[in-house]
Amino acid sequence: MTTATSRRGDSRISPVFLGIAAITAVSGWAVWTDYAAQPGFAVFLFVTAAWVVSLCLHEYAHARTALHSGDISIGAKGYLTLNPLKYTHALLSIVLPVIFVIMGGIGLPGGAVFIERGRIQGRWKHSLISAAGPLTNVLFAVVCTAPFWLHALDGVPDTFRYALAFLALLQVTAAILNSLPVPGLDGYGVIEPWLSYNVKRQVEPFAPFGLLAVFAVLWIPEVNQWFFDAIDAVLRSLGVTERDTYWGQRFYRFWEGTPEIPVVTQ
Repeated sequence: MTTATSRRGDSRISPVFLGIAAITAVSGWAVWTDYAAQPGFAVFLFVTAAWVVSLCLHEYAHARTALHSGDISIGAKGYLTLNPLKYTHALLSIVLPVIFVIMGGIGLPGGAVFIERGRIQGRWKHSLISAAGPLTNVLFAVVCTAPFWLHALDGVPDTFRYALAFLALLQVTAAILNSLPVPGLDGYGVIEPWLSYNVKRQVEPFAPFGLLAVFAVLWIPEVNQWFFDAIDAVLRSLGVTERDTYWGQRFYRFWEGTPEIPVVTQ
């Protein structure tokens, strides 16, 4: 009985995650209805909370895939509860990604769940575990952009449209950046099982710095311009314009003052 109860508790959704999801819903409602006295602050809460929800789902995807691949220790670590406080590196998993969004409008998940790779047999399983996270961001981006590529924006308030566009931008940047074959990111995790032992041993010391290295490179103006041009091209293919993401970020940065809502002509 104790074991069965424990197993149910290992996968029960955490009240912490439910609280974050509730903040997302309430702030999204405030943006939609223009209920908030400061729409910029409501957009900030909505996008930030939704971003944290996506981070939790990103790590959950890693954990769930690892569980089905053979790492039965995942449940005991609390990773299946969607509780961000259970992550092994809360600073890299939640704090830094939120700071990246605030500073530069860049979505970049960090490493979070500890997987006992020795329990998992087969290189394809290891690659799939690493790929599960970015694929979650891809799915999240598809959902966020659905009103745009389905041409279902009639009746959607402008401020909510911009907030959704900015959230979509974060998901696209997260999916692309985290898929780079850089040590410490999921993209490297996908190819790592196929590398030789000597290559992996030489690369391993650089893994803790991969995330910060990518962020530092993005501060180079030429690289930043090229990267966001590519992101804009992806978003345009999904029906999201540069105008949408620009005003979304303007509203998100509420501390700079709430901009006047521009009129959208269909």
